[in-house]
Amino acid sequence: MTGRTTDIPAIQVALRAAGLDGWLFYDFRGSDPLATRILKLDPNRHVTRRWYYLIPAQGAPVKLLHRIEPHSLDDVPGEARLYLSWQEQHEHLRQMLASLGRSPKVSMQYSPMNAIPYISRVDAGTLELVRSCGVDVVTSADLVQRFELL
Repeated sequence: MTGRTTDIPAIQVALRAAGLDGWLFYDFRGSDPLATRILKLDPNRHVTRRWYYLIPAQGAPVKLLHRIEPHSLDDVPGEARLYLSWQEQHEHLRQMLASLGRSPKVSMQYSPMNAIPYISRVDAGTLELVRSCGVDVVTSADLVQRFELL
């Protein structure tokens, strides 16, 4: 535990001000150090499975975690949903994103055309998966700039 907590209400205010429906964090084996810092996760934790963390513009955050590592996101609030197979992972992700409404706009650590490599932390396959759920993915660059160092 880091001893600090993520300011979910401030993030939600920023999401609404930006016209976004949510911020979807994703990590696989430490692939997104920005998520670790913004969510104030323990940087020494050892996680080997994929996880997702959705902060909606309204409502409670939701965690999607592998059954082998159900405590991966204990540092942040929210309901936890567990998956074992890739099919369960995809179905839970679809349900999480569907909770945002029709054609939601969600930020992720993605940079169009890799214009800002520092932000590009989500792989193309994960972007394809999220977009296949009917989501418009936009860059989180402005949000990262605002919340990374808080």
